[in-house]
Amino acid sequence: MRAMEWNGETLLLLDQLQLPGAVKWIECSDVEQVAEAIETMKVRGAPAIGAAAAFGIVMGARQAVNRDKNEFFNQIERICDRLARTRPTAVNLFWAIQRIKSLIETNADLDVPQIVELIRREAESIMTEDIAINQSIGQNGEPYIPKGARILTHCNTGSLATAGYGTALGVIRAAHSAGKEITVWADETRPYLQGARLTAFELQQDQIPVTIVTDSMAGHLMKEKKVDLVIVGADRIAANGDTANKIGTYSLAVLAHYHHIPFYVAAPTSTLDFSIKSGEQIEIEQRSADEVLSIGGIRIAPPGVAALHPAFDVTPHSLITAIITEKGVVESPDANRMEYLRGKG
Repeated sequence: MRAMEWNGETLLLLDQLQLPGAVKWIECSDVEQVAEAIETMKVRGAPAIGAAAAFGIVMGARQAVNRDKNEFFNQIERICDRLARTRPTAVNLFWAIQRIKSLIETNADLDVPQIVELIRREAESIMTEDIAINQSIGQNGEPYIPKGARILTHCNTGSLATAGYGTALGVIRAAHSAGKEITVWADETRPYLQGARLTAFELQQDQIPVTIVTDSMAGHLMKEKKVDLVIVGADRIAANGDTANKIGTYSLAVLAHYHHIPFYVAAPTSTLDFSIKSGEQIEIEQRSADEVLSIGGIRIAPPGVAALHPAFDVTPHSLITAIITEKGVVESPDANRMEYLRGKG
């Protein structure tokens, strides 16, 4: 299953708020529709957000193709600013935007229609490259998964969070394909229930044994020696290996450390942000309290009660066993060891 399809003119996004109850596609023909889909989490997952934003720029560029060059460049800047405001934590969003802006700057002497065509090709490359990158992450991570492993994962890091195949779920898929007879514990992942709705759905489709658990059950499972490793994705990784991921990840890392269980992060190198030294500099997105106070549009808390909703937390590098990327694996990550991945760029 794919999170998006590009038909050459419009971007089709799988509405992930409807899964698994219904498979509904949203057709986006302009930047604002893409931005709204990202903001409302109809499309989510750092790599998928980056790819969607790239196609948003394509559609915006096409709508400005008949403007003079200066007006065109100004419009592209406005488009990129709008997309950049949708989700502040996932660095892949900014990576994709900057990749296209750099392409435009390099080819600024071309005619506007030629630049628009280059933007289209670049967006398509971002999408196709992401699938190959994820498959490489899976291959690099598979040796870290023992036969018969009982794996705990959090949120959704599969095909629905990427252009295809997945990051942490890609490693799980690779281990399954290798015949390792793994089983998966899927955290339900409040408040959007990405684990219960999306990860369980993907694993079921792949016939990988999966059991849903509430987020608060993880410590009990570890204490009962029913978890062999934890593997999660990432939305931003600082230069020292500190990792921002879906809220609840930090708790899992602390629990895994206490119970001497390996804790792995799987992510593409586009998620690395060497411009920040540590996780303390990562901006944490604060989402609406209504998303915590309600489930499926039904309020579960008394009227007038407040709620806090940071969408992400940061796991210190000292709690991470290894960071798995398409360019290699960094064990016991810190600022010095992370330089290996910068060099591989």
